[in-house]
Amino acid sequence: MSETRSSKPRVAVLFGGQSGEHQVSCATAASVLASIDRDRYDVIPIGITPDGAWVRVPDDPSLYEMRAGQGAVIEAGNKSVSLWAGTSSLVERGGRIVDGEPLAIRDLGNIDVVFPLLHGPYGEDGTIQGLFESHGVRYVGCGVASSAICMDKHLAKTVLLAAGIAVGRWTLITDHLWTSDRARAIAQAMSVGSDLYVKPVRAGSSLGITHVTDLDTLGDAIEHAREHDPRVIVEKAVHGREIECGVLDYGLGKQPQASECGEISVRGSGFYDYKTKYQAHDSVTLSCPADISHDLKHRIQEIAVDAFLALGCEGLARVDFFYDEANDALILNEVNTLPGFTPWSMYPTMWEASGMHYGDLITHLIELALHRRAGLR
Repeated sequence: MSETRSSKPRVAVLFGGQSGEHQVSCATAASVLASIDRDRYDVIPIGITPDGAWVRVPDDPSLYEMRAGQGAVIEAGNKSVSLWAGTSSLVERGGRIVDGEPLAIRDLGNIDVVFPLLHGPYGEDGTIQGLFESHGVRYVGCGVASSAICMDKHLAKTVLLAAGIAVGRWTLITDHLWTSDRARAIAQAMSVGSDLYVKPVRAGSSLGITHVTDLDTLGDAIEHAREHDPRVIVEKAVHGREIECGVLDYGLGKQPQASECGEISVRGSGFYDYKTKYQAHDSVTLSCPADISHDLKHRIQEIAVDAFLALGCEGLARVDFFYDEANDALILNEVNTLPGFTPWSMYPTMWEASGMHYGDLITHLIELALHRRAGLR
């Protein structure tokens, strides 16, 4: 039995997921679900459990908010949701199995576009985007290749460097190198410098990152990063102001636009890690617009758009920089293709400062996806 549907476009909001950013994804979804234009779209919230099960969840944003640093977790029920193979139709299957088949299959009807709010691996890295494309489903955000490249810090820096964009010094510690010749891996990491950041290659929200100034702790830092990803990147520390810029796509044949810039300032000697992002808000200051000159803002915006195009991005991206005031140098740190949409997230804040309200930003991204051609692009 199919659900009765209106003539409004149907938007599946997909969140949760299998990465360490599950709770952050839920918090992002809470904000989007509370602000999406219900007069314009039919909304179908779908959660993904930490084990990867898709379940239909209540359309109640308050259930997914982060409170006192603790976020929601999607739990499995006795029914699961999936895309029907070869179509854009959603089906809900009963959990009890009879003769090898689900007891009941309920057709939830076609969806017009997916708004994936999945941060980290299996959501931001091209994997879920490949699923959508194989089913002919339009979706918000970057495509398979650009999602995969931007999620992989090593590949992203390689592409950006080839495009003439400064990214700082780094090296890659592969799983093979670490497990076969740890001494060589340590030596390779030390060749980058003595003040280092050790990071998982494919993780977000600053999970698994260690600032290393004592090289005797380098091995422990690599092991910590490997808890999140077997591939680890070691970067030479860049000390400077942390400035971000949002980029928004306007469709084929049109130039992407850059937002006002925002600045992150962390009190004390720490860095902008998971705790300061989502738990210890008093230790960080987010300033938007950033207190920078017009010329510097223009330079940042220009490089942000150049990076967006060089990486083949679509829809949206947040581009993060370090600004070395002493040398008037900009170093691009990373490009995030699914930045957070929580109330304290910088991406929507920067667009709000640029004159685009939060709800309008959501509508723009959905409409852009709805009008994007399916298949290779």
